[in-house]
Amino acid sequence: MESNKPTVFIHTNHKQWLGAVVSKYSFERNSAHAGEFEVKFIHTRDCPFMHQREGELYLRDGDKRAWLNDDLQSFTPLRFMPPQLMGYAGRAVVVDPDVFAVGDVWDLLTRDMEGAAIMCRPKSGSKGKRGCMASSVMLLDCARLKHWKVEEQFNAMFDFSRDYMDWVCLKLEDPDSIGFFEEFWNDFDHLDQNTRLLHNTKRKTQPWKTGLQVDYRQADTFQLFPPRHWIRRARRALFGDYGLAGHYKAHPDPGQERFFFGLVRECLEKNIITEDMLREEMSKNHLRHDALELVKRTPPLAA
Repeated sequence: MESNKPTVFIHTNHKQWLGAVVSKYSFERNSAHAGEFEVKFIHTRDCPFMHQREGELYLRDGDKRAWLNDDLQSFTPLRFMPPQLMGYAGRAVVVDPDVFAVGDVWDLLTRDMEGAAIMCRPKSGSKGKRGCMASSVMLLDCARLKHWKVEEQFNAMFDFSRDYMDWVCLKLEDPDSIGFFEEFWNDFDHLDQNTRLLHNTKRKTQPWKTGLQVDYRQADTFQLFPPRHWIRRARRALFGDYGLAGHYKAHPDPGQERFFFGLVRECLEKNIITEDMLREEMSKNHLRHDALELVKRTPPLAA
């Protein structure tokens, strides 16, 4: 899978496959240089080392919990795979499957990294204040990341020598190797004229999930306060991972819903996806059940 061209990698699993397909289309649609870079998927189904750990305990934020490949975000360790796939050479951008190009990613792929091996933005909220980086979108100088060995480092979580949160927050990297790009390259649920990459990062309001039963595990790291952590643990113990977890809500910004389903509409017109594919995703509860009706009433996107 080694590539000479700069590459955008979208890491995903079966639950977010539709988002990944639409994401790929958005990167190619909205670039004036689409022939000069590639867009590739990294899918959990192609990584047997992850499935071999099903149900085993791993270290996450100082706690031990069971690894579930069926979790909504089981793909996250794969964001560290692009350097290996690029033969530890060249430039790559890696994004979550809920990231959609509004601007031209070529400007990111070709920017001056100012000596950094990784460019990203800090996370928002309390995690950002504690030094957590948002590795959900990263620009990578692959030649300088030869120490990224995903299978080995994934397995280290299960002998409790590597903490998942330290890993995905980039706390295990040399701070001097990390540079920062503008927030509009990973715009958290915010869309305006400056947004380059829109990230529908709040899982409960992802526009394609509205109305479905929540199917992800909320963080429940042990803390005395606030007591919601106790409540989440008790709920999981009594009702399972998703029992009484509620339903996905409508996104607070209707423009982001229109943008996503405008992309879906174009994918249907270009036969990148089909109505049968959408119906199959609905039957698996990976896609809201009114998706086809929503596509029909969504106005075309601007060219």
